[in-house]
Amino acid sequence: MNPLFKNILPYAFSGGLLLLSGCAGQLDVKPVNTIDAGAAVATSGDVEALLVGAYDALGDADVYGGNLLRDADLLGDDGEIFFDGTFVAPDEIFRKSLLVNNSQAEVTWLDSYRAINIVNNVLANLDVVTDANRDRVEGEAKFIRGTLYFELVRMYAKAWTDGTPSANPGVPLVLAPTTEITEEAKVSRNTVAEVYAQVVTDLTDAETKLPATNGFFATKGAAAAMLSRVYLMQQKYPEAANAATRVIESGRYALVSTDEVFDLRVNQNGTNTAEDIFAIQVTSQDGVNSANTFYGAAEYGGRGDILIEDAHLALYEEGDNRAELFYQAENGGIYTAKWINQYGNVKILRLAEMYLTRAEANFRNNSSIGAAPATDLNLIRTRAGLAPIPVASLTLPAILKERHLELAFEGHLIHDIKRTKGSVGALAFDSPKLVYPVPRREIDANGNLTQNAGY
Repeated sequence: MNPLFKNILPYAFSGGLLLLSGCAGQLDVKPVNTIDAGAAVATSGDVEALLVGAYDALGDADVYGGNLLRDADLLGDDGEIFFDGTFVAPDEIFRKSLLVNNSQAEVTWLDSYRAINIVNNVLANLDVVTDANRDRVEGEAKFIRGTLYFELVRMYAKAWTDGTPSANPGVPLVLAPTTEITEEAKVSRNTVAEVYAQVVTDLTDAETKLPATNGFFATKGAAAAMLSRVYLMQQKYPEAANAATRVIESGRYALVSTDEVFDLRVNQNGTNTAEDIFAIQVTSQDGVNSANTFYGAAEYGGRGDILIEDAHLALYEEGDNRAELFYQAENGGIYTAKWINQYGNVKILRLAEMYLTRAEANFRNNSSIGAAPATDLNLIRTRAGLAPIPVASLTLPAILKERHLELAFEGHLIHDIKRTKGSVGALAFDSPKLVYPVPRREIDANGNLTQNAGY
């Protein structure tokens, strides 16, 4: 339910009880415990405050605060990490044995739609935003909504590469504020193709309306970067390369040294680097980094639930400085240092991904949009302390391996497996076990929703 309305029904009920003993004159008393929606978003400042709430919801632990990234890696793992925790929900994800009532699948769905509803309220009240700020506010809101629908359709529906997107059920598209639960509000699932179309529309609008710089909020570059990710999932390689090129050639971002990419400090408020395109902001006072909770050892504020196995460590070439982004904890386990700082920002989009996306897209498309594939790939290899790969020796597996190592433990694994039609152990990319269930509570409450195969 819309946060602006969440207190109305309890007070309406209690008020009804009072009528049984109250006098008629009291019927004209205005409630003091609630606020009218129109009054709540009466000014430009009100709408912008609501937008900040949408960012807060986006950064929730079960969305971009870390768990969504964690689960994409757990679901796609094939022996490179080990989940040693006691929490049932992520353990089911790691073992590819999700039950229909998996609590993580439930809260990620709920929190994502809560954030979307806040965004829809922002978009419904753009008329009160000042002319100077309206485009930016609309762009930020659509960036958040497009991003969330992209994540939802990737986790709760078949991949774009699995069957027919125009026929496969995706997730419900809700594009207007929900203020109460009515029969009309009980929506059905749109198709995968329809959801992707809305994602592209939102992110394209966002890129058009957002400024190049915007503090730590969404920017033109963030929208283009997310678009490149979307197009790569859809195997639209020229579009993916062009979107990545817009980010790279904007001049707003730069690769930094390997030891600067991730915040290797301990218990320090998060900071962005020149490589960061978009990140969830975390401090000791606000925000959450649940990636640290699960990937970080106990002495660094985490639970130490996800250990790195030798199978992953063996993938790094001799001299690869990314192999130094691991540490042995007091319990003897090996952990990634990417999430060692419990107050470090959660990095969602960074420049290295854009170079890797463009390299792969150009290689598959036999093109050189922005740069030749080997040029982009070797920028990342050189930063890692490795020798360049000669143009004549470049292969698609080499590009995909570089992507796997560079973006390890950042929430890309299951999605890369699905779009490349790979496998997770004995499970093919299109296995129903690699798709989240629609939460049981949603199915029970809304007869228009259908469940995914296998649940």
